[in-house]
Order: sequence, then structure tokens, then C-alpha cells
Amino acid sequence: MKLFWQRVELPLKDPFTIARGTLRHQQCLIVSLSHQDATGYGEVTCNSYYGHNYESLEASLSQMRELIADWDLIHPGELFDRCDEVFPHDKFALSAIDGAAYDLYGKLHGIPTTEILELPAMGHTQSSYTLGIDSIEEMVRKYREQPGWPVYKVKLGTPHDLEIVQALRQETDATIRVDANCAWTPEQTIANSRVLAELGIEFIEQPLSADAPEEAHRLVFLNSVLPVIADESCRTEPDVGKCHGLFHGINVKLCKCGGLTPASRMLKQARELGMKTMVGCMIESTVGISAAAQLLPLLDYADFDGATLLAEDSARGVSIRNGRVDFSSISGSGIELLI
Repeated sequence: MKLFWQRVELPLKDPFTIARGTLRHQQCLIVSLSHQDATGYGEVTCNSYYGHNYESLEASLSQMRELIADWDLIHPGELFDRCDEVFPHDKFALSAIDGAAYDLYGKLHGIPTTEILELPAMGHTQSSYTLGIDSIEEMVRKYREQPGWPVYKVKLGTPHDLEIVQALRQETDATIRVDANCAWTPEQTIANSRVLAELGIEFIEQPLSADAPEEAHRLVFLNSVLPVIADESCRTEPDVGKCHGLFHGINVKLCKCGGLTPASRMLKQARELGMKTMVGCMIESTVGISAAAQLLPLLDYADFDGATLLAEDSARGVSIRNGRVDFSSISGSGIELLI
């Protein structure tokens, strides 16, 4: 199999701010994995929080390219396990190869990625639309530009978090979830949960820092009026068990765990533990979104709006329209590159 990649900068419609900073464009690598006359595509984004840039990702991909150059087509799950054994340190780069492998394998065999993962063909969970941190007026404006979504995820971590939610609740009776991105203390979380519950908020995502003491997470778990979902605290497969008893559910992201292969295992484990399941995304193109959407049958919650936030996309595939997830008729993950 032959592995290639290209650097891509994805411009955003609006600056996107969370508690850790602001993005105006997203840097990513589009990865291509080819065999015979077919090509599968995967994507990985650069991310300073997790320590990944173009150079570090390309260094890992270069080593993986040498590893798989002489391999014939194998099941994507086997490909993941082989690569992970040699390069366990870079899940981000591995996630792009894993995504491309499923797309390639499906295209060559004429089957969808959901079938390769042994999942039902469709799921009914709808995606949320994310409103990044801004002034209250700007967040209301951004909501008004995207009306009609069944669910909105609101980024928080400001001195006026509750005022933001109150203003948005006056605009819509849609489901609202909030994501503090590690910005709150245990005391803030517990107090905020009471007010947010009165405003009809569904859950709180990652209120505390991932490295907060276990006792702090347990305090929130036991005293928050609202369910708490792990994101930064749930990166890889061993984290699912660690989150049990500290969170009510997990948000899995392909780039953090290594791709569809480990993500599907994490979601199944969480379900067995009685936890809620979610798959989220970075701001990324339809390449990455199309891979993540293949896990829809395993999800209670979905956040697949990353490509919707872009001014220009790099691919066609799975589309997200007002929360509805529409799959492509093309095999694999249905990805067609536009660049």
C-alpha cells in the first residue's frame, strides 16, 4: 500500500474561540492510502494543546509509510494494531491512516465502513452545532445565522457564562449542551449546574482540567445536577475505565484515540459500563467528519459540525444539514477529495 499526504489550511467562516484560544484557520493533513486502483482518505488536524504540528505529524507519517509500503491490503483493524504496536506515541497521525484504511478497504470491496465495523448501516442520533465563545451579541448573531438545528453546543469559560446561556435560551427552545473546556473549578461547576438545569441544559462537557485530582472529578460527579461528559479526560482506550464513576459519559475523538478502530472499542466499552456515548470532532474537513460519522449507530450524542464551520471545504462525503447526518452512496466512508 502507498501512503501520501498533503498540507491543507482550512479557512473558517468566523473566528472560533474556546477557553484555550482562537482559531481563524485550521491546519490539517489530508492522508491518502492507495492500493491497486483505489484510494482512501483520512485527516488529522494540527493541535497545539496535544502537541502536534505539521512537522511532528509528518515525521510520524514518514516512518509509518516505510512500515506499510510492502504490505498488501489487510483489514483496517489489523493495520491499526500493527502500526500502534510500533508507533504507540502518535495517535493523531495513526488516526488519519486508520481513517484512510477504512475508506480504502470499503471502496475496494464495495461495502460501507459501517459494515466493516460490524455496525448497523444507519443511526438516528442528530448532530449538534457549536457556538464558539464571543460577546453575547455575537453568539446570538451566530445562532441566528444557523437556525433550525435540533441541538446546539455552547462553548463556555468566560466571566459571563450564565448570561450567555440565558441569552441563547431566550432565542431558542432547542436542546442546548455546554462545554467549558476545562475552565471551571469544582465549586463553579456544581453551582453552575443548578442554574443551567433550570435553563433546560442537557449536560456539561469537561468542566474541570483533565489533570484535576480524582477527588475533584468525583465531587462534581456526585453533586452536579446535570450529567458530566468527559472529553479531555478521555483520550485513549485505557481512559474509559478511568472515567467510570467520575463522569456520566465520554466524548471520543478519532484523532486523540487513534482512529475508528480504537474509537469503536471505547464506545462499546462505555456502553457496557452504562455510560453515555458521544463522538465529537475538531474543526476539520468533510474527510474527518465522514470517518467520525461511521460510528453514529453507537452514539447517544453526536457533534459532527466541524466542516460546517469552514468557509471552504476540501472534500465531499457525509453531509450534515441542520443536524441531520446524510451518508454518501459511495463505498467506504464515501469520501471524494476536491483538492
